[in-house]
Order: sequence, then C-alpha cells, then structure tokens
Amino acid sequence: MREGAVMSRVVRALVYGDVDLNLIDGSAVWAQSTVQALSLAGCETRLVLKAPVRTGRLTDPLAGLPGVTVVRPAEERLVDGQRGRPLSPVQASRLLARLDREEACDLLVLRGRRLVGQVVADGHFGGRIWAYLTDIPQSAATMTEQARAELASIAVASRRLLCQTEELRCLLETWVPEACGRSVLCPPAVPEPSFEVPCRDQPHDPLRLVYTGKFAPLWNTLPMTQLPSLLARRGVHVELHTVGDKIHDDPAQPGFRDAMFRSLHGGTPGVRHHGGQPREEAMRIAAACDLGLGWRDPLLDSSLELSTKVLEFGSLGLPVVLNRTPAHEALLGVGYPLYVDGRAGPEDAAAAIARAARDPGARRLAVDRCRDAAGRYTLEAAAARWRTHLDQAFPPAPAAVTGRTRPLRVGVAGHDLKFFTRILDHLRALPGLDVRVDAWPALAGHDPAASRELADWADVVIVEWCGPAAVWYSRHKRRGSRLVIRLHRFELDAVWPRQVDIGAVDQVVCVSPYYARRTLEHTGWPAAKVTVVPNWVDADQLDRPKTPGAQFRLGMIGIAPSRKRLDLGLDVLQTLRARDRRWHLSVKSQPPWQYWWIWNKAEERAHYDAILRRVQTSPLLRGAVVFDEFGADVAGWLRRVGHVLSTSDDESFHLAPAEGMASGAVPALLPWPGADEIYDRRWIHDGPAAMAEAIAALGDPATWRAAAGLARAQVRESYALDRVTAAWTDLVTG
Repeated sequence: MREGAVMSRVVRALVYGDVDLNLIDGSAVWAQSTVQALSLAGCETRLVLKAPVRTGRLTDPLAGLPGVTVVRPAEERLVDGQRGRPLSPVQASRLLARLDREEACDLLVLRGRRLVGQVVADGHFGGRIWAYLTDIPQSAATMTEQARAELASIAVASRRLLCQTEELRCLLETWVPEACGRSVLCPPAVPEPSFEVPCRDQPHDPLRLVYTGKFAPLWNTLPMTQLPSLLARRGVHVELHTVGDKIHDDPAQPGFRDAMFRSLHGGTPGVRHHGGQPREEAMRIAAACDLGLGWRDPLLDSSLELSTKVLEFGSLGLPVVLNRTPAHEALLGVGYPLYVDGRAGPEDAAAAIARAARDPGARRLAVDRCRDAAGRYTLEAAAARWRTHLDQAFPPAPAAVTGRTRPLRVGVAGHDLKFFTRILDHLRALPGLDVRVDAWPALAGHDPAASRELADWADVVIVEWCGPAAVWYSRHKRRGSRLVIRLHRFELDAVWPRQVDIGAVDQVVCVSPYYARRTLEHTGWPAAKVTVVPNWVDADQLDRPKTPGAQFRLGMIGIAPSRKRLDLGLDVLQTLRARDRRWHLSVKSQPPWQYWWIWNKAEERAHYDAILRRVQTSPLLRGAVVFDEFGADVAGWLRRVGHVLSTSDDESFHLAPAEGMASGAVPALLPWPGADEIYDRRWIHDGPAAMAEAIAALGDPATWRAAAGLARAQVRESYALDRVTAAWTDLVTG
C-alpha cells in the first residue's frame, strides 16, 4: 500500500469517460483529476482513453503517478475498426469488459449517460459501476418517464452514483428512488498550483482578464471578446487572455464557429489567444492575470453543476466575474461583489469588471471568497473523499474468518428486508463471507425447498423478524450451524415467539434495551440468548447542508397508525405559531388509507378525519402543514427540517429522530416507554407544551446550530452505520 493510503487492501479501478482528452474542458479535466485523486487514495488505476492521443497535455502528467496506467486503445490496436476515431459507447463497453476479464477491477468509474446506459445494458459490470452523471435532466419538465426509467436501471446496476453537487444528488433521489442510499458527493477537484502565485495587491495596466476552457455560445465566449472595447469606453483599459482549442460547432448558431475563430485569431483588439495548453501552463497564464471570467448565458443559471474553472481560478487567488445563481451564492456567498445579471448582456459584465478595477476593497473580498471556496475542493480533499467511499465499499476481512479454508457461509431470510438492507450490503462486501438470501414473498409464504437448501448450506442463518420464517428455521436448523433472529416490536403480540424452538436459536437481537427486557418477560427465554444491537443510521448520507428557513420547520416521518399521534404534533405546532407564524410542519408519510389493515378500523378513520378537519379549520394551522409524498428520499427531505418530532404512544426504537439528528435537526420526543434508553433525556419532554417551549428556546440561530451539532455527534457515536455493521460483523463471525 502506498504512503497516504488507508484502505485495507489494494483496490483496482478502471476509469473511462465519454470525453476526448485532447480537448481541454471540464469533462476532460474531470478524467485527469479523478485518476489523480484515486492514485492519492491508494488505488491501482487504469485510465482508458476514448480517442487517439494527439496531445499529451492531460495524459502526460498521469504517466508517473503511483499505480496509474494509461490504456491507449488506438495506439495499442485494442479495438478492431477504430481506425483513429473515438470509441463509440458500444466499442467502449466491449473493450472495458475485455480489459476486466484480463485483469479484474473492483470498481468501474464511468462518465457519460449514454456510455453508462450501454455498459449497464451489456451487463458485465453489475454492482461494480461507479457512475458520474451530469448530463441528466435537471428539471421536472425534462425528466420524462423514459429518462427516469433509464436512470433507475443505471442506479440499480451501480454500486455508487457520483454526484457533483448536493442539489444534483437531491434531484436524482427525488425522481429516482433507486438512487437513494447509493448517491455520494463527488465534486470537482483542482490541483494546488506547483508554482508561486503572484501577489495581487496591484493589478496590471492594462487590467488582464482571462478565460480558459471551451468556446461555446452558452459560455458567452464570443461576447467576451467585446469586453476590451466596451471597457475602453468606460475608461478602463483591459486585455482578454484566452486559453483553449475546443470551439463548438453549434447547429443552432451556424456562424458561431467561424466568428469565434476569427475573434481569437483575427487580431481582435485587446484579445490575446494562447491556444491549447497543458493544464499547468494554462494555470500559469491565468495566474499572471487579474480577473477570471465565468460569465455565462442565463440559460445555464439553473445548472446543478459546479464550474471547475471557477474553482481553479480561486486556487490561484484569482477573483471571478460570474452570474448570480443559487449555486454560486452557496459557493461564494450572497454578498460576493462580482456577480452579474446574465440577462443584461456584456454591459453588465463590463460594469462588474470596472468595479473590480476601481474598488480595491471589492477586489480583495472577491479574491478571499474565491480562494476560500477553492480550498474546499483540492485534490487532497477529493482523495480523502475517495478513501472514505472505498473503505465503506471494500471493508477489511474480519479477523475471525482469516485463515479459513473456505468462506463463511451466511444466509439471510425474511419477508421484508427493508430495515436490514445496509447490513446485508456490508456482509456481502466483507472478504471471507459468502452471502445468500432466502427472500420470502409473504410473511408466511415461501419455497420450502429453497429454504431447506439455504439451511443445509449456511454456517450462519440470520432471520429478519421473529415471524413464520424464524419458526421454520428454528425447526430446520442444520447441526453445527448458528441461527440468529432479529425481533422488532409487532412480533411480541403475535404467536410466533412462542412457536420458535429457542433451543435451536443462538442469539435473538432486539433493537433497544426496553424491548429486550419485554422480550425476556414475554417469552421466558434465557437472558444470555437475547442481546441488543441498535438500528443503523446512515449518518454520512443524511449529513447535508440545511436549506434557508429550516430552523423554523418541524418534521414528522410516518404518521400511521394513530398511535404515532400526529394530533400531538399539531399541538406543538399550534403552540409555536401562536408566538411566531414562521413555524411550519412537514409530514413525510404514506397516507393511512393506503394501509388496509389500518383503514378497516373505524376508530383509525375517525382519528384521521378529526386531524384533517383540524388542519383545514384551525386559524393557526391552516396553510402551515405540508403532507409530502412518501418515498426513500428522506435525506433530501430532511434538508428542509430543523426539528424532528416523535410524539408516539410507544415505539421499539423510532428511527425518525435519529435520522433527523444525523441530518443536523434537533430531536424532540415525548416519553414513550424506553425512549430515555435510546435518546439523551435532554431531548425528551413531558408533553406537547413542554416540547414547544424547548423548541422555542432554540430560536437564536447559533443556539439552534449548537444543539443540532450536539445531536449529530450523539447519533454518530451511538448509531452510525459503521458502528452497527461492526456489531453485526462480530455477531455473525464470532
């Protein structure tokens, strides 16, 4: 393992982007920086090129990196019929499969929706794809059912979906439930300059503007060439320096390519074009300038991507003129001084440049904001993110299974594995374990032959829920195997625990101390056979920045059946709104009428009828309660929530407060039995009035953030996914 790597074993990556690395733009730079970051993270990486190498500006710096190999299909004649042309998605998919057969990879990092779709369709890399997708529909109007279905197929076949921004990740999870739990952040990465960056106290005369990248209509590269003359009329003398050799041929603007070429090469006054350059040389040219240009057409204002060039300029201490957009405000702050209104045309950009030229304070503030932003997107930071992702995906072999002559055989059985998914993913990822699943199609329905085969095969069987499956496996346990049953809550009131042959059971797992005690009281089982392993919380997935106004929004997840007590949540909201009308409540739940076993009960229907009437008629509640669609996109939903309520009559664990805590929301619970053994007593209140009082006391933003930080730290310490999977690993392999 190379210095700096922390992974437990060498991980082998194949990297391919549907991009031409001869042309320097954001997508080509992505390929280079991804390989650099993977190398820093300790990966052995093969970068496969799409096109024949005409310039080594991006590939040459990779040649000497530890563990990196650049595969050149054209030069190595790996693909029949390529003949100097770029690979098509079909050719690329077949070549990647061939390279994998020759030397298997652990992960395949891909960029480009058409390419990823082809690789998924070919089916060779199922479960090993790490797909980086930016070219996806980024609005409701463009997210067709066909596009959604295609993205769902990609998500199911992928180990991870790499999202450039939080906004892109949340959009993907909202439209594609299959992406939830698989999507991780993978923002752009910029290298630290390898040369001394000049001091910017005194700008050049004339002022030097710089643009690097592709030349395209929506990037305003043609209007940029007008800036020297426009600014001359304002008494500001400037030069425009441009770097790049990729000029788009846009069918919608047939004259653009020729006009752009003439402006760059035809001696336009004040324009100095440096052509295509290696990335480091382009950075040197930019560093010798005073102001970067990231000004674009307003059609791009809704983009959910980050501009690599803005970050690269920031790493050089170079302030950037760019459009005011939500993404840029999140990156640089609302008060950044060099925003332009993209709709106003070149004059607005000229005004911002003139401000930078004449106002040293504005220029200094812009420099500081851009430099600080870039500091969060270094290659070292990218490598650290990759290490985290890879350590989670490729955990070390448990000590208990090392030295075995064959893998430990683990069977998982049950009718509903939704609470076990991430534990199952972890067990499958562990070296030295062979994991199979007996998925019962119904609570009491299964294929006895398949279950018998699993029971005879497995060294360890885990049964999720103490229901009919637990009864069956306790009566068909193979001699010498181990049987672990996880009991939740509803099973205690049913007949199944009494039907289980406890003598055949090695361990019963409960999710809380209270329900472990109830289980012992109810069943009389030996205390040594009952243990507590809490529910897991994917703290990394849930820990996302809050949206504006989140502090004044309550959240409830799951309101059916009536014992969840939405009515008490409304009491809390009503009390808060009597003081401050900013308070709102968001409810994320399946409606109760979609559960037939609930809606068949007259008392349940009456409960919800009263609640809905109250929401519609109460002056304090009307318009303040939002019922959001039930779905897997809890992490994105929680970004809008500052306080998560648990007002139930009873719960076995109640995951919602823990998920809220991981998201940076403050929990508020009523004292249902066992709550104080799961959650800190400071979050538990005697009734709705006390709950409202405690929430109102966190009205100061700093006080609320401090409480949220404490809650986040607590849930990570007790219920973070890695801690819970470690406990299950010990349970299975011990």
